[in-house]
This record gives sequence, structure tokens and C-alpha cells, in this order.
Amino acid sequence: MSNLRMIAIPMKVADLVRTTMKSPVYGHPAHKEIADGYGPCRLCLRTFRVGHEERLLFTYDPFHELTPYPLPGPVFIHAEGCTRYEQPNIFPEDLRAHSLTLIGYGDERTVLVKEYVEGSRAEEVAKRFLENARVRYLHVRDTEAGCYDFRIERG
Repeated sequence: MSNLRMIAIPMKVADLVRTTMKSPVYGHPAHKEIADGYGPCRLCLRTFRVGHEERLLFTYDPFHELTPYPLPGPVFIHAEGCTRYEQPNIFPEDLRAHSLTLIGYGDERTVLVKEYVEGSRAEEVAKRFLENARVRYLHVRDTEAGCYDFRIERG
């Protein structure tokens, strides 16, 4: 899907959390635990191996540097190093089996469109949402937990 760009959290955010054990911007302590849920890791966009991998929970604002209106929430990354998702034109394979919520935002974080989808339909819905010139970007969120997973923009 060359007209979609998948954007994981920045590597500098993950490095900062792993180094300081604090959330960027807010300074809240990060929490380390063995994964008891699939996640995903917001950096590599792979699901966690439940009961095997350690993960860090911290506060993250997916609107940071995009709009002055914050909306922080909990996210996870692998406690051990992993690489940032760098297949911008391909929807993360590990998330295709999950129920997701796609939200299209306009200026000043205005919600313009929202749809609950199975991950297998996410690209189709994302393309449709981004045909609307008023939609600046999309957030992909876990439908069950409501947590932010990653952002999609035009390619």
C-alpha cells in the first residue's frame, strides 16, 4: 500500500524510557513487567510473547509535537532493545488478527471519522479515511483496551 505510511513511536522516545525508566514529557516512572498481554510494542509493532518477554509501561502522548492539546495514555515497549518498525507501506502483520479502532483526525485534534475494524480490513479503511482531504492522520488503537498503537499518514 504505497499511499499509506505506518509510523511507530520515535526511537528516541524508547531509548529515553529504557535509559531513565521515566516517561518522556511527564516524568512518570515507567513500570517493568513480564508481558501478560499481546501489546503490541509501540516501537517495533510486534506483539509480545505472553509470559516470556519483559515490557515497559509508560505514559505517552501520541499528539506530542502534532497539536498543543495533549491526550496522554499508557503504552508498552520491549524492555530489551528492539528496532523501530520501518516498513512504512505495510500494515504490521502482528496486528492483522486483532480488533482495532481507526480514528481520523483533522486540525486541532478534531475527530472526523472513526471505525471499528478487524486488522485484516485496516488498510482498506485507512485508505478510505485518507481520501478525505480534511483528515490529516489516523490513530490505530486497540479496540478492547483503547490504547494507542501507532499513526498512519498519507505515503
